[in-house]
Amino acid sequence: MNKRHALIAAALATACVSASAADKMADKEKCYGIAKAGQNDCATGDGTHSCAGQSKKDNAPNEWKFVAKGSCEKMGGKMMAEKMNVGEKK
Repeated sequence: MNKRHALIAAALATACVSASAADKMADKEKCYGIAKAGQNDCATGDGTHSCAGQSKKDNAPNEWKFVAKGSCEKMGGKMMAEKMNVGEKK
């Protein structure tokens, strides 16, 4: 019975952490064009890489960071990635 209780407790803890993370992200939005080199939050808008921290230059138009809702454009960013042709580099 102890193993069962431990599994239930672990599942509940995971659910609570997931809900907490979702709540924190509810007041955030993606902001393109404001990330400094190596400080992007995830993949580019055009798919040139797939991980955080891989941006090569400051303020690249397809790199993004999470920011507080409503603050992106005030910071000089855009809410959507700039469209680029396949193979085009900026």
